[in-house]
Amino acid sequence: MPDVLFYHLENQPLEKVLPQLLEKTVERGWRAVVETGSRERAEALDATLWTYRDDSFLPHGLAGDEIDPDQPILIATGSENPNGANVRFFVDRAVPQSATGYERIVFIFSGYDPDAVVEARGAWRALSADKGNAVTYWQQDPGGRWVKKA
Repeated sequence: MPDVLFYHLENQPLEKVLPQLLEKTVERGWRAVVETGSRERAEALDATLWTYRDDSFLPHGLAGDEIDPDQPILIATGSENPNGANVRFFVDRAVPQSATGYERIVFIFSGYDPDAVVEARGAWRALSADKGNAVTYWQQDPGGRWVKKA
């Protein structure tokens, strides 16, 4: 049964939250694909993952290279899974349609973008309707900690 986690950003930007979640993913020995809505955002996230902390290295690459199967983390703009990822992250208005083929789906959306909230509600309904998914909703408290709300 795939876990489907909805992360509602309110107090921290994606660029702060995503690296932390990816670190935990890699620590578990999982591979990840981060799907974003555009090549420009994929390139921006690539730069963020190289520079988000001085004392850390998060191995990753942009999808579309011959070494994609070897990458622990890939940033993609499409639905491919060339590195055999266990976890798929959806960010920047990329919306999950199914959890099939993954152990975990992570959908991160901004609470300050009304269109993203509408898309998240639609994804929640669709993914909750599949009784094979374990769907949870997480929201940031004022201190930036994640609190399970549903």
